[in-house]
Amino acid sequence: MAAEENDRTARKRRQIMDAARPVFLRNGYVGASMDEVAALAAVSKQTVYKHFTDKEQLFTSIILDTTGQVDGLAKLITAALDDSGDLAKDLGELARQFLDALMRPDLLRLRRLVIAEADRFPDLGRTWYEQGFERSLKTMADAFGRLAERGLLSLDDPQLAAEHFVGLLLWVPVNKVMFWGGGDHYTEADLERLSEAAAAAFLRAYGAASSDTS
Repeated sequence: MAAEENDRTARKRRQIMDAARPVFLRNGYVGASMDEVAALAAVSKQTVYKHFTDKEQLFTSIILDTTGQVDGLAKLITAALDDSGDLAKDLGELARQFLDALMRPDLLRLRRLVIAEADRFPDLGRTWYEQGFERSLKTMADAFGRLAERGLLSLDDPQLAAEHFVGLLLWVPVNKVMFWGGGDHYTEADLERLSEAAAAAFLRAYGAASSDTS
């Protein structure tokens, strides 16, 4: 019986969070209404407050819940690079998949929301970055370090190399859509071109052949 009750509680909590997410994304923290959340979740406002003591706790839970998305990116990075036999090809494919994942409209909206509320919730913003994007960078740095051990990359600082790779890949498109809004300003051909260019520039800087000065 306890297990069934726990399952019901978890399902109800998820139901409320799924209803609240678009409310916060659309209206921001200040504009989000717990009445609207309750209506969309098809529960009473009392039920919402039974699972979340206040709007701040609900907002925090929604933001931190999304850090789990990084697990998929981490697996993507490891799978793409650890057994690579054609680094140029595999790095280009990783670049495209990584860019596709981070240019998703829902993730871009969430990123804007976290940035907009960073002054109000500095600890939340820091935690979201550390548990999300920073973990992806660490996974990528570890993978680059292993590639360097195999002689496929030439680098002294895997973390810096990972930051350079992601910077080459994301600087233009992500910054543009942060200001422009939406996420559909780039065609498939645009994203393919950006991915290929980022991977090629990275390998010119860090490819093993780049250290050969003879």
